[in-house]
Amino acid sequence: MELQNLQDQLFGFLKGNPTQAYPAQTLTDGLRLDDANAFKLVVQSLAALERSGKVKVNEAGAFQYNAEHEGVIGTFKANDKGFGFVHYDETAPDVFVNPDNTDFATQGDEVRVKLLNKGDEKRGPEGKVIEIITRGREQVVGEFTLGSPYTGYIGSIRLTDKKFASFEFLVKEGGLAATDGEVVVASIATYPSAEMPKHFTGSIVDKIGYKDEPGVDIMEIVYNHDVPHVFPKAALDQAEKIPDEVQDSEREGREDITDQPLVTIDAIESKDLDDAVVVWKLPNGNFHLGVHIADVSHYAVEGTPLDEEAYNRGTSVYLTDRVIPMLPRKISNGIASLNPGVDRLAMSAEMEFTPKGNLVNHRLHTSVMRSHARMTYKAVNAILAGDEETRAEYAELVPMFEDMAELHEALAAKRTARGAIEFDAPEAKIIVDEQGKPTDIELRERGLSERIIESFMLAANETVAMHFDLAKVPFLYRIHEAPDADRVEKFVEFVKALGAPVKIDPEKVKSTDLQSIHNFFIGRPEEQMVSTMMLRTMKQAKYSNDPLGHFGIGADYYTHFTSPIRRYPDLTVHRLIKWYAKNGLGEDAQAKYADKLAQIGEETSVKERRAVDTERDTDAMKKAEYMLDKVGQEFDGVVNGVLKFGMFISLENTVEGLIHISNFTDDQYVYDEAHMALIGRRLHHIYQIGQPVRVRVVRVDKEQSSIDFVLVDPDEAPITDIKVPEEHRGAFGNKNRGDRRRNDKRNRSSKGGKTHNDGKPFGAYHNKRKPDDKRQDSNRKGRH
Repeated sequence: MELQNLQDQLFGFLKGNPTQAYPAQTLTDGLRLDDANAFKLVVQSLAALERSGKVKVNEAGAFQYNAEHEGVIGTFKANDKGFGFVHYDETAPDVFVNPDNTDFATQGDEVRVKLLNKGDEKRGPEGKVIEIITRGREQVVGEFTLGSPYTGYIGSIRLTDKKFASFEFLVKEGGLAATDGEVVVASIATYPSAEMPKHFTGSIVDKIGYKDEPGVDIMEIVYNHDVPHVFPKAALDQAEKIPDEVQDSEREGREDITDQPLVTIDAIESKDLDDAVVVWKLPNGNFHLGVHIADVSHYAVEGTPLDEEAYNRGTSVYLTDRVIPMLPRKISNGIASLNPGVDRLAMSAEMEFTPKGNLVNHRLHTSVMRSHARMTYKAVNAILAGDEETRAEYAELVPMFEDMAELHEALAAKRTARGAIEFDAPEAKIIVDEQGKPTDIELRERGLSERIIESFMLAANETVAMHFDLAKVPFLYRIHEAPDADRVEKFVEFVKALGAPVKIDPEKVKSTDLQSIHNFFIGRPEEQMVSTMMLRTMKQAKYSNDPLGHFGIGADYYTHFTSPIRRYPDLTVHRLIKWYAKNGLGEDAQAKYADKLAQIGEETSVKERRAVDTERDTDAMKKAEYMLDKVGQEFDGVVNGVLKFGMFISLENTVEGLIHISNFTDDQYVYDEAHMALIGRRLHHIYQIGQPVRVRVVRVDKEQSSIDFVLVDPDEAPITDIKVPEEHRGAFGNKNRGDRRRNDKRNRSSKGGKTHNDGKPFGAYHNKRKPDDKRQDSNRKGRH
């Protein structure tokens, strides 16, 4: 049973018996669950209900409905126009809060909101903030200006975060002294209130540098997201004491596999080489696959300063021209990096696969290994493509790379057969000069060697997860739940209108269902749009102690095992493997981590999202900076999002910008939600996701990471016979159109002008660019 359903059942029962309190065991017995872990699941669900304020615990430890509980608790998402939304449940629509009911909550605050109405089919629920539980921000970043018209303040800070740009920050005395133009960090003393609704106040606690100094722009984003980036002295001191070479005492109890021809395969610029692989064919015709991962847990010992800081960071963060590592470079680029020709400690997953990709044997153990070559994706791709010079250089390893390619094909076919959905999204590398200025944007090519490594990492992650799920012991998993039924239903309606033969039960959707839809549209004009909408239908992957599998890759078992240098969950998985190997699988051994893993999963998921947001904001800022000198230039792009206020355009180099609805000059456009399209009221031009367009850059704002486009030739847009609903009376657009141009346009349209999807009422357009995969689970180096 899913935890959410269990929570709903428990809350419903306790609410139905509000005057009584029940021990957890009594509630477990009453549910009559068959699951061997039923009691643990009930306790976890009750704990979650207590955290949200829905239930309370009496002195005897029994659980009771909290009659004082009112409304729901969630995260406030602010809009610069004053209103906001409260996100409180992945399965429920956000609660709208109008400007008079925000209680001056700001972006990221945890709030309690009272529902004023539950909403209907056309509008979502509306609520009122009745309590600000915790603040989302304790500090701000921005450019300092000396002097203030307000008594008692020495200056102000212009905030750079988009969600706070409409507020003014007044600087009190008592903090660090700063000069005009310095970018500073300030702690918040007071938040917006009825007396000062648009002001924060506080004092300066740190200075980053001046606005135009190299790197300051990226550090603003780092501070805005509260990303830890300075290692505490205790953690650095611990790292410095770690030897640079494997000690003889550390070899005890480990298998020596230094004779195996292990290799690392990474990008040219990679410095933290945390995985090595080896493949050979067995006498029975099967494949041996060894995935050997740097044993980081040997150095970042649980409970030490290094471990505490790694948990605080959660993950390494990759920011254009720098990395904020989870562990000090002494470890990540040194003793825990699998550099060629040196002995390293490893956690090994050895697997045996049949020629058809079926796992028939596996073993997990600690080892001492030695990389025999530091290979790059480029070199291995050249070898597999038949490049004679590269094949000669690595002649001894060429047969193994060919075996790797053969095993990869079998594993990939196996994944496809079970329903894995592969979105081949482009990745862009922003090239910067010594001053941090972007000079180019290159698209990364994902060749055969990248796919081989992805297959092998997936195989290891699945094997480790399967091993411990079948053992029925507490463990940490990477999960990707099936999408919500209502989202699936909307998506099914969407693709049916495009002519897809769909038979899906939204309540029991399988990955093979969505895979078949994806396959149906491959090579068709609608492929781009369908892929994008499918991604938006899916949930986000996260970490959990519940083995719920991974919907996107069609896996019953999945975890993250392969990158402990840069992901804390992987570090935790390594510790669990060692713990159970040493202490067995009994109840006493299980008790050590049983109560910790849910919190680790929840908190590392939050830190992962923090890292992703920081990386995304940095990329957006640098891409905007790259476009600063391109105002007035024209580009080919594709529509990648359509909303009431306009549409987002992606260029071939992955730069994204907005065409605001007010910049549509040929007609009055309305948003048709059913078809997710903007449609001209008079001329019936249509714009949808996946549609190619020609645009001109008209404005770039690096500080706000925004780019504005206009259409170069709106006359080229296709025409649709979709009827614009009459209730759309608040449409935006240029209303001062002349009848002569309008009639000329209609005449031109009736004499062979373009028709949307060959006269069909609904469709999209083919474009070479693949969908931007925002929900599919992959790490930020292209590996699972």
